[in-house]
Amino acid sequence: MDRLTELKKESKDIFKGKVVHLVIDKVVLPNGEESTREVVKHPGAVAVIAINKEGKILLVRQYRYALGKIIYEIPAGKLEPGEDPNDSALRELEEETGYRCEKIEPIASFYSSPGFSDELLHIYYTDTLVQGRQHLDNDEFLEVCAVDLEEAVRMVQDHRIADAKSVYAIQYLQLTLKNR
Repeated sequence: MDRLTELKKESKDIFKGKVVHLVIDKVVLPNGEESTREVVKHPGAVAVIAINKEGKILLVRQYRYALGKIIYEIPAGKLEPGEDPNDSALRELEEETGYRCEKIEPIASFYSSPGFSDELLHIYYTDTLVQGRQHLDNDEFLEVCAVDLEEAVRMVQDHRIADAKSVYAIQYLQLTLKNR
């Protein structure tokens, strides 16, 4: 065991919802002292960097209640229990944007906020979009738009794109295109 590891002593469920599960754990620190950790358990999520035939990035514009404002994001969604991330990415892309794809490529996986959550986010890329049919959840309201990379960079700079997965996507595209 690594000298930085904290050991769980006990765990208490606080809340189990549709999206998150909150637990409070009592832990033993590396120095032998005790502390508590609030942990948000999450089933994981996927997001898709989708480029249309015109070379534009698909974004969804939606109101985010936790932020109290509308932001632009790359298409994304929560993994269903036991769902393969690749299958989830294909499902979420079509559900949110109305596009399917012929080929999808995994780009990266990262923890969204490891200080308090175990959510692992899987990012995919496609530029093989085929028109399908959008089918949003009953409580999902969004608009699909397409912007070129320069506009997406401006949207990051003026905080219209302000979530980590979408900022990552824009930076990924900048680096990928720059290195071609």
